[in-house]
Amino acid sequence: MVKSMTGYGKAEIAVNNKKITVEIRSLNSKQLDLSVRMPSMYRPLEYELRNRIGKVVQRGKVDVFIAAETVNAAVPANINRELFMSYYSELKELAKEMDDKGKHMDLVLMMSILRMPDVVASETTEISEHEKKALFSAVNDALAAFEVFRGQEGHALIVDMLGRIGKIEQYRKDVESFEKRRVEIIKERIKENIASLGVAVDQNRLEQEMIFYVEKLDITEEKVRLDNHCRYFREVAGEEENVGRKLGFIAQEMGREINTLGSKANDSDMQRLVVMMKDELEKIKEQVLNVL
Repeated sequence: MVKSMTGYGKAEIAVNNKKITVEIRSLNSKQLDLSVRMPSMYRPLEYELRNRIGKVVQRGKVDVFIAAETVNAAVPANINRELFMSYYSELKELAKEMDDKGKHMDLVLMMSILRMPDVVASETTEISEHEKKALFSAVNDALAAFEVFRGQEGHALIVDMLGRIGKIEQYRKDVESFEKRRVEIIKERIKENIASLGVAVDQNRLEQEMIFYVEKLDITEEKVRLDNHCRYFREVAGEEENVGRKLGFIAQEMGREINTLGSKANDSDMQRLVVMMKDELEKIKEQVLNVL
């Protein structure tokens, strides 16, 4: 299944007196750029967490947020009194400057200070095996939701791109209706230009030169290669995983053939179709950047 590099997954799990929440978000990137934010007590597990997450996401700019919220007030905790009083003094002075009734702000200030980093520290610093298993279970659940999201996004991207491939194929076929007329117009233009010079011309030699010139403008090979690239794009999109880079390479090859068609066109109607093909191809290239 083709997946998007854009994804989101979230999972929560309760263990003992805590609620562990894991969120995973990703955007497109050429390589894996993994950022993990977690409580300090989980830092010893960071390497293992990164390995587990990296194997699944593979590529993209990925942000992982892990939070552990205490839900049982009975957990013993230590208050850093020195840090608490430092915060309190500063905020108290600020409250007085803002409001003459700053004395009524005490309770609000105290509650706010208790939520600040490092003011309250749990006495339990070691992670139990049960909590560790719960953490990794939450990570696995978030990754599962993340993969479902990426699969849905990837399917939408492929449907859109294949629709645009179909338009390119149709425009390529439309080129043929102007191709024969173009050759006749070019021949007539050459004859008119020579006639305007008023000089004698060897008609046999002229026909040979025109045939040589027209052959240089032949687009048969470009049409065949473009058809093959479109067909290969469909095959890769439908049968393989991790196809983003490969689809990008195919799109580049398609661009070369379309550009050559444009340079050989010498016809306004054909040029218009080439521009329309380029427009669809640019949209495909934008979408390919989001494909894993």
